[in-house]
Amino acid sequence: MSKFNIQELIKSFSELGDQLSNPDEHLTDVINNELHYNAWFTPENVRKAVTAIGQMLNSTDIETWLSKYSFNFSNKNVGLILAGNIPMVGFHDVLCVLASGNHALIKASSQDNHLVKYVLEKLVEIDNRFAGQFSFIERLVDFDAVIATGSNNTSRYFDYYFGKVPNIIRKNRNSIAVLTGNETAEQLHDLGHDIFDYYGLGCRNVSKLLVPEGYNFNFFFESIQDYEAIIHHHKYNNNYDYNKSIYLVNRDEHLDNGFLLVKKDERFTSPLAVLFYSNYSNLQAAEQIINAENEKIQCVVSAEALKVDDQLVNFGQSQQPKLWDYADGIDTMEFLSNL
Repeated sequence: MSKFNIQELIKSFSELGDQLSNPDEHLTDVINNELHYNAWFTPENVRKAVTAIGQMLNSTDIETWLSKYSFNFSNKNVGLILAGNIPMVGFHDVLCVLASGNHALIKASSQDNHLVKYVLEKLVEIDNRFAGQFSFIERLVDFDAVIATGSNNTSRYFDYYFGKVPNIIRKNRNSIAVLTGNETAEQLHDLGHDIFDYYGLGCRNVSKLLVPEGYNFNFFFESIQDYEAIIHHHKYNNNYDYNKSIYLVNRDEHLDNGFLLVKKDERFTSPLAVLFYSNYSNLQAAEQIINAENEKIQCVVSAEALKVDDQLVNFGQSQQPKLWDYADGIDTMEFLSNL
């Protein structure tokens, strides 16, 4: 494996998980202060992200996750270019590099460069052997492999600069939900988490619905009414007002419940505060739509047992991935084990 055996990793990571699941006074201060660096990182959302990672780091899941892999300790320098769209979104990549016994060269996003540092300091307090396994850098040099997350535009630059070393380069992805019209109010309310958590900024957030032809959105709107307070966030509200004005000026047909715009559109990436939808004739047709576009999709939210290539999750679960739910379906640990 690495200089840590599996039991040592389980002990250290699960202890970190306990601390993140139950933030002490100092961590609570860090959580509350993130708003000063990034207006999207409200205390509620940062706490949600931190505790979700804490719950992910439980001893049972860590053992299940790590037991799949065997590593030859090589201590390679792995460059990590982290995204910053939601709090600590790049932490799983860091965790994988540490667990594999390699050295993480971390280029944190300017949007999210405090939390990851703080959490890694907590890990070093738990076991100071981790202190030599990561470095925060401004410029990526002397790397043996790279894991980079960015947009479709930045991926071209990543391909150019890092194409000669082993790499994982991630582009834009969005998540999609498949509704049948038979969902309960509770299921649709849970879907609200998939849509609105982190203001919809994550690749695991649902930005598109597939619904049957003739679907009536009234029950959907009634079921997500509890999320209306999101409109009071000034940046979200600005996006809502802007997109609403565009649709009104262009006379684009759309639905509006006062905090979310719903528009028929074949695209998968909707603007902030907008949810796109398309119709399907039957579930098999919905599966075909999804599988034909699987490179654009991070996960699929539905209560149906769909035959899809992407990760399938139940309502309300898109932002609660397990350790083995890898971004873009690429097994990061397998990649690191072959360096």
